[in-house]
Amino acid sequence: MKVRIPREEFINRIEKLRHAMLVQNLDAVFVYGDEYRKENLRYVSNYWPIFERGGMLLGKTGHPITLCAPEGEMLAKEMSVWDDVRLLPDFLCVTVADSIDYPLANYTSFHKLASELREAGPLQRLGVVGLDAMSVGLYHAIEHAFQCELVDANSILLDLRRTKSVHEVACLREAARIADVGMQAIMQADIIGMTEIAACGIAEAAARREGAEHIIFSVFGSGDRTNTIVGRPSQKIIADGDMIMLALAVQYEGYVATCEAPFAVGNYSDETRRVIDVLIHAGAAGLPHLKAGEPMKNFVNAVRDYFKQVGLSEYDVYPPLHGIGCAEAESPYPDSETEACFQAGMTVNTDISLFGLPGGSNRIEEGFLITDNGAETLSPFLRQYCERWIAQSHQKEDSHE
Repeated sequence: MKVRIPREEFINRIEKLRHAMLVQNLDAVFVYGDEYRKENLRYVSNYWPIFERGGMLLGKTGHPITLCAPEGEMLAKEMSVWDDVRLLPDFLCVTVADSIDYPLANYTSFHKLASELREAGPLQRLGVVGLDAMSVGLYHAIEHAFQCELVDANSILLDLRRTKSVHEVACLREAARIADVGMQAIMQADIIGMTEIAACGIAEAAARREGAEHIIFSVFGSGDRTNTIVGRPSQKIIADGDMIMLALAVQYEGYVATCEAPFAVGNYSDETRRVIDVLIHAGAAGLPHLKAGEPMKNFVNAVRDYFKQVGLSEYDVYPPLHGIGCAEAESPYPDSETEACFQAGMTVNTDISLFGLPGGSNRIEEGFLITDNGAETLSPFLRQYCERWIAQSHQKEDSHE
């Protein structure tokens, strides 16, 4: 049976959204999304636009309305869990300033939608999810048409998305498995002499074959280019001894997991080996603190304390953990002072990094499900790689004694 979010869960999300509307005294909610900022729209409708903008409108009663543009109409009908799909000229291709003529389009308008909502009751406060993502022009079009107070409702969806259901965890687990396969494929390939772009294609192709809905990004760097932190693959030729930094973010059924295992190719230096070793041991130091009821700052501080212990704190550039779900990085994103505790059902990705060292730069990204008893990895290959590295390092220490 295919891993996916069932329709019943979307219905439950709408019920929770309507409860939040009641609490915040909202008469309706408009959820915005586009090709890049798709996480909230995907969460409430399963629709993910291409080129164009999209949305979902929800009143206190009645069915949700999925909103799209003409070119994406069939895609919206295919993807959306809601049967009511309507077209808006305001949602046409985001990169084109011209007015595009679609002679077969049967448009509605924000004015008509507002009138429809008012037929069911007062419309004084419209909650808008995605104010931070939409254009100013679109915001003003909504403001002019609905003629009511617009309220930033981002927090509603952020709260709903913070802990994951069994089905969401299953989708994230599948996304992580696919990313694992891509990472394993490139680590087992002979990429010396290849361009970074070609080498990156090995991982991406393997992930697509395994069922990746989309490759959200592939951060790639080799040798000195690992210092880019979030560099894209280039035409640089991978050389013997190069550190390899690859973060493969895979999307499956709207859920994104990232796999990144620090490694090097060929005859690499002891300095490079040390960077990899410190990253993996820093992850091991933090892992016991990934559990329900544990203050989030404890994980952050455990990782940073290890960096301090080995004298590499100056190369630590940002906090080592963030949430995952419908976006590659989402709440929580704790720092060394975050008092909030992990909750069972949260899903997080480590993002443990060191940048600017003589041996190269890199990071570890591994997905976890937070439970009452600890953390379950979503990336079996990456977990085995780290545990094998630690076991081998212990063997070397024992042999030197």
